[in-house]
Amino acid sequence: MDLLRIEIKQAGYLGKKDAINNINILLKKGELVGIIGPNGAGKSTVIKAIVGLLPELVGGVYFLGENKNYAYIPEQPVLYEELTLWEHLELVAAVYELERKKFLKYAEHLLGIFRMQEVKHHFPTTFSKGMQQKLMIIIGLLLEPDVYIIDEPFVGLDPRATKEFMGLLKEERMRGAGVLVSTHQLDIAERICDSFILIADGRLITQGTLAGIRAECCLPEASLFDCFDFILEKRA
Repeated sequence: MDLLRIEIKQAGYLGKKDAINNINILLKKGELVGIIGPNGAGKSTVIKAIVGLLPELVGGVYFLGENKNYAYIPEQPVLYEELTLWEHLELVAAVYELERKKFLKYAEHLLGIFRMQEVKHHFPTTFSKGMQQKLMIIIGLLLEPDVYIIDEPFVGLDPRATKEFMGLLKEERMRGAGVLVSTHQLDIAERICDSFILIADGRLITQGTLAGIRAECCLPEASLFDCFDFILEKRA
């Protein structure tokens, strides 16, 4: 079942309306697709276009799941200075009308996984980047959406938190959610993604499974990093 179809002819900002061009992506139920590319390639711009944060867009973004909803976890956490960690979670529960008993149980469970029970009544604007990122992840997971759209999720996370998050994403995929993740950490992407979208200079360069990209590069045993390097060198 298709959950998200992206058909962007052109998108960008007021001063650069064509920051990205010809981006076509299809995300299916239970699938994890990685958007990869060098710094400045346009990965985060693609993510912002999908969630409606760009003022200029020609094309369409179509959420096709049963609930047609998504959770967006940005690279830079967005937090309220006057709210504690727990108050952030309570706000989410109120806005999205989460069932109270289920919310309390799941919220405490996630706080335990990420080892944040002791700071749940603290103000997260004083936290480290990694702890703030954990809070954004917890908020996204609480929503149990059809689609997760995640921009550089592993930046700032310690190895244990990264492992726990990957495990939770696996559980969400088993539930039927689709995951679209932008990352420059190719070693992690190779381990968790079903397929890849390679972006460079604001354009989709290639896409497919690792096996398909290896075949395209004629590098049958290569890592994702080696294929990535080969394709970019070939374009240079």
